[in-house]
Amino acid sequence: SSPRGTSGGHFEEGVGEAADVRAAVKFAVERGLPNRWLVGWSFGTEVALMHGADLEVEGAVLLSPPLRRAEPEHLEHWARSGKPVTALVPEFDDFLTPDQAVPAFAPLTQARVIPVEGAKHLWVGEKYVRIVLDLLLAAVLPGARALPTSVPATDATDAEDLGDAS
Repeated sequence: SSPRGTSGGHFEEGVGEAADVRAAVKFAVERGLPNRWLVGWSFGTEVALMHGADLEVEGAVLLSPPLRRAEPEHLEHWARSGKPVTALVPEFDDFLTPDQAVPAFAPLTQARVIPVEGAKHLWVGEKYVRIVLDLLLAAVLPGARALPTSVPATDATDAEDLGDAS
């Protein structure tokens, strides 16, 4: 709930949310979208870990995983899938620090735990957003160039080419 309204749904501790992740992946599969990955932040990492290993995805990228609901058996299930999992863990996370994450992710043998120095759970600030985007890109498209950090200025000729009379 917030000043903008109250959700009509209810929180199901990651159990009922399985339908949401299945529906999202089904939507992508039905449209033939390639290179499908689960990307979750905080609670979304729990849903991905609890329900994503058997879905038609390449792997998962986890941002600020708290590991409060996902159990070792969920991690072991992902390990058996062989699909890659990358966990970006902020140095100053409120729920799981990098030192705690390494042993916690041990059952998921192919998990890559990446500590992010100076970051906090919410990834506030352009610096940390840039780090997340670059690490996310590296996880899902190894060898891809980093995302651009600026947009080239256009001149009047470019504006005319785009149909902009201003």
